[in-house]
Amino acid sequence: MAGSDDLVERARERFAQARDAAALENAKAGFLGRQGAVTAMLRGLAALDPARKRTEGARINALKREVEALLEQRRAELAQVELDHRLAAETLDVTLPGRGRGRGGIHPVIQAWQRVEAIFRSIGFDVADGPEIENDWTNFTALNNPENHPARSMQDTFYVDLNDAQGLPLVLRTHTSPMQVRYARMNTPPIKVIAPGRTYRVDNDATHSPMFHQVEGLWIAEDISFADLKGVYTDFLRAFFETDALSVRFRSSFFPFTEPSAEIDMMFTSGPNRGRWLEISGSGQVHPVVVRNFGLDPEQYVGFAFGSGLERLAMLRYGVDDLRPFFEGDLRFLSQFNR
Repeated sequence: MAGSDDLVERARERFAQARDAAALENAKAGFLGRQGAVTAMLRGLAALDPARKRTEGARINALKREVEALLEQRRAELAQVELDHRLAAETLDVTLPGRGRGRGGIHPVIQAWQRVEAIFRSIGFDVADGPEIENDWTNFTALNNPENHPARSMQDTFYVDLNDAQGLPLVLRTHTSPMQVRYARMNTPPIKVIAPGRTYRVDNDATHSPMFHQVEGLWIAEDISFADLKGVYTDFLRAFFETDALSVRFRSSFFPFTEPSAEIDMMFTSGPNRGRWLEISGSGQVHPVVVRNFGLDPEQYVGFAFGSGLERLAMLRYGVDDLRPFFEGDLRFLSQFNR
């Protein structure tokens, strides 16, 4: 058998010659692998008598420990060399300016939402919030849209494959008008409230989206007239667009939940969009059937309601002619509203 000192020195030389981890593992195989020198020495113990086996076994195990120690030492040296190279290559220049964190911003539709809330709060309106999954009665029937009413086809929408506790079908609300019913049944007149929120309909083009935002307004009292609706909404538009250079007209229309009903159009009288009438909202005096469904006497209480698309208001305020970029998540488009 080779001398212990000679084998240890050979292992030391071979390990020192290894310049990376792969070469070191190859050198290890020559000593500690299945065909390695130390392994061969251990295998040769089988031919010795018991007395020699004990003596040689202790010596070879001590030799093996020395070789393993040299191996671990070289592994540590190579790991340190690799770390030094990485640190040199990835040196951080602490004198460079920091990259900083990007700042978020408020979505333009939410900016319009917040602005609408602030304007109506300033004239005494409450702000209500409610569920986006409504039952059929609150979303349709209570608003004078009974089953099979043709107006429902205008709001073809997304039904949920569940019923509520009363067995009524559930639907993603097609407008925020159900909050009229919910709020009015929980409060006593006079009722002044707006209900902004997400709504859903099967629509998708440059001016419509399957999900969009709407603000519903309701004022119920004993002496509210259509004239109040005209005054409130006209003043709202002037405040929202920060200009008196606009005209407002109320055009006869039909909505099941109001009678009489009107589309509200506006026209800027100056600026790049001047001279063009734009539909901005639906409105009208609350239908007596709906007032009764509020739990109120329509002979005593009257009022008005309106529903406006927040995207439409945002498009007009910011000069955007296509609804879809609001929902595409392109930061190049969205960041211009937060400078």
